[in-house]
Amino acid sequence: MGNALVPEFSASNWQKSKAFYCGVLGFECVYERPEEGFCYLRLGDAELMIDQIGEGRTFDAGHLPVSYPFGMGLNVQIRVPSITPLVEALARIGHPLFLPVEDKWYRVGAEEGGNRQFVVADPDGYLLRFFQDLGMRPCRA
Repeated sequence: MGNALVPEFSASNWQKSKAFYCGVLGFECVYERPEEGFCYLRLGDAELMIDQIGEGRTFDAGHLPVSYPFGMGLNVQIRVPSITPLVEALARIGHPLFLPVEDKWYRVGAEEGGNRQFVVADPDGYLLRFFQDLGMRPCRA
C-alpha cells in the first residue's frame, strides 16, 4: 500500500480486532484473507495489519505475544482530523481510555508542536495514541 512503515499486530481473535478497528474506530478494511486470519486496514493516511496468531504465516521462536497486553513497550500514534468522534464512539460501547484526552505540547527545535490526544488499548492490549494537530507555537521558557 502507500506507507513506508505499516505495523502488523498479532491478534488473538482477528475478527474481534477487525470489528473494533472498523466498527468502533472507523478504519476501512482495504482487503482481507480470512483463510489466514489477516486484514489490512486504513484510517486516513494511517495503515496497519491484523494477523491471527496460529493461522497463515506465524512468527515463532519467542517472537509471538504470549499474554495480554500484547505489544508491551509500544504505542502507535495515529493522526486524525478530530479525536472527538473516536472518544464518543468508545464511550458509546463503554470502552475505557488508557490515558484520558489531553492537550500536550512537545518541543520541536525552537518551537512546540501541539497534540490533542488520548490513548486506548485495542482488544489485545496494543496501545493506540490518536491525536489531532494543534499547530505550532514558540517554545515557552
